[in-house]
Amino acid sequence: MKINEVEEPLITVRRSQYPTDNKPEFLLIGRSNVGKSSFINSIVERRNIARISSKPGKTQTINFYFVNKDFYLVDVPGYGYTSTGKQDQKKFGMMIEEYLSERKELKEVFMLIDFRHKPTEDDLLMYNFLKFHEVKVTLVATKVDKIGSSQRKKYVKQITDNLDLALGDELVLFSSKTKLGKKEIQAKIESEVYKDNTL
Repeated sequence: MKINEVEEPLITVRRSQYPTDNKPEFLLIGRSNVGKSSFINSIVERRNIARISSKPGKTQTINFYFVNKDFYLVDVPGYGYTSTGKQDQKKFGMMIEEYLSERKELKEVFMLIDFRHKPTEDDLLMYNFLKFHEVKVTLVATKVDKIGSSQRKKYVKQITDNLDLALGDELVLFSSKTKLGKKEIQAKIESEVYKDNTL
């Protein structure tokens, strides 16, 4: 997939502000500090379209990145950050549930987890929450470059032993530094966006 154009994100806090052009959408979700901004920048081949913050939990809005005038990458607040207050957690839950339950444009969720660690209780809850809403999920294990290639099979098993992927869902190993998994993610998006077109 060739990335020709990426617009500055449409920043929203409520449903009435969401795009109305019925373009396909791909939701990005994960714990705070899992590398969502780096993931976005890598997939759309831009250095700083998504701002990378040293402070976890900074994103408090739903941000729509319009790519090639064909589809949106949708970035939502990270979950699981310990300093996030209960009120913010409740707001996050309502925001995500509203989006998931009402966006017919949503084609797939890319759920990011840190490859270096066993899936957390928050990760398990989020995955089950997504499956409750019957959406297709690709589990993206980030920061794979931090683990030597000879050890990766062990870490993959750590994920699959603790997070039971539903039939049809996949695990993709990803690194924004080495670009591992980038083409695979782009191909998934491309197949959904252009599946009814002859390229």
